[in-house]
Amino acid sequence: MKVIDIIQKSGNTVFSFELLPPLKGQKADKLYRTIDELIEYKPQYINITTHRDEVEFRELPNGLMQKRIVRKRPGTVAIAAAIQNAYNIPVVPHIVCGGFSREETENVLIDLNFLGINNILALRGDGLKFETTFTPDERGGHSHAKELVDQVVNLKQGKYLDPDIKNNAPLDFCIGVAGYPEKHFESPNLDIDLVHLKEKVDAGADYVVTQMFFDNQKYYNFVERCRSFGITVPIIPGIKPLAMMNQITVLPKLFSIDIPEEFAKEVRKCKTNDEAKIVGTEWAIQQSRDLIANKVPCLHIYTYGITDNTRQIAKAVF
Repeated sequence: MKVIDIIQKSGNTVFSFELLPPLKGQKADKLYRTIDELIEYKPQYINITTHRDEVEFRELPNGLMQKRIVRKRPGTVAIAAAIQNAYNIPVVPHIVCGGFSREETENVLIDLNFLGINNILALRGDGLKFETTFTPDERGGHSHAKELVDQVVNLKQGKYLDPDIKNNAPLDFCIGVAGYPEKHFESPNLDIDLVHLKEKVDAGADYVVTQMFFDNQKYYNFVERCRSFGITVPIIPGIKPLAMMNQITVLPKLFSIDIPEEFAKEVRKCKTNDEAKIVGTEWAIQQSRDLIANKVPCLHIYTYGITDNTRQIAKAVF
């Protein structure tokens, strides 16, 4: 089932969460245990992240530097298919611009269609670590998520990259895109950020899922501003339970978000990461209860491989 249909047919807030594919060389056992621990709370769909190639430099014995291209978390399509098959739960693999050509993207979408997966989250993705600005794949990759949405919509209409393809069957996908309650770190202001979001929605996105936030008012203000911009699709809040003490300083730097002083004050009292996780989980529970009381369409939790706090949140609110 498509995410948009799940949302529209449900009279209540539904539950979803996000998983990372295992690192190369690792088995998928931990990932399946995560799902097993959360399945009783009836997740309506599961997101699977995609990770681009990374560039590493290693020093050789002669002192020269060797450039290597590595992909640390391959297998998004295979993992997504395995989960949907094993658990009969819709999956939402992420499709990113960074590190992929248009041809590779088209082939991944064809594979997903063959596997019966009809949900995707279209993202620009991150640049390489040493880049100051995002650079599209040199083989002809997309520069912005809106271009990626355009490509998916073209495939929904049977328009492939090769105009000579015959019997061009349309591919049917539900498309999610990202939104930023506190604006994307590259946008000069929130209005311009919302202009870009509206472009993605107008291009064919079915719903928006937000970047993490720790102040619900930021989300409510964001939704209100989106509506004033003519963005009418469902806007799903993304929640990240804080799990370590240093995250009150690391997360704002990585994601350009604010930590409410009341929350930060409680975390600063913690002596260990275990104590910080308890505080972070309780904060996320209170956030979730408030969001559900305000009838958000879905509560989407970013697990980042940690499940005990996600389980506590789901148990408390679903």
